[in-house]
Amino acid sequence: MAGSDVAASALLADDETALLRRALLEWGGPARCGDQLAVGMGFESERDLLDQCSRLRRALADDVPLAPVDWARILLAVEIVFVSDLVGTGFEWPTTTGRSDETTIKSLRSIQRKLGKTVRPYYGGTPSDAGNE
Repeated sequence: MAGSDVAASALLADDETALLRRALLEWGGPARCGDQLAVGMGFESERDLLDQCSRLRRALADDVPLAPVDWARILLAVEIVFVSDLVGTGFEWPTTTGRSDETTIKSLRSIQRKLGKTVRPYYGGTPSDAGNE
């Protein structure tokens, strides 16, 4: 494993964890992706993305320690679902989540900084690459 498991409470503020949980929920709602994008984000398939988002949402809510690979998947899935209008929520983000773009991007930048060290092995690669280093 590339690093040690860590719980959300050790890395993020409660409102940041809430944002991640809400963003992951978007994949089962307005956001849609195919298998290729899901694999590119480190999941086995679109079905696996949906299943893992459910598992990861529960883990965040229960403050279960997550592996760095899970943190990398969460971060990338949230970045895409927030920004992309093609596969994510995009322009509809404020409508579907009740969160403004401005507030979300500020929180997301904070989350990116806080998760930087944890997800560092995955920069420029895929989650499956990092475990082979």
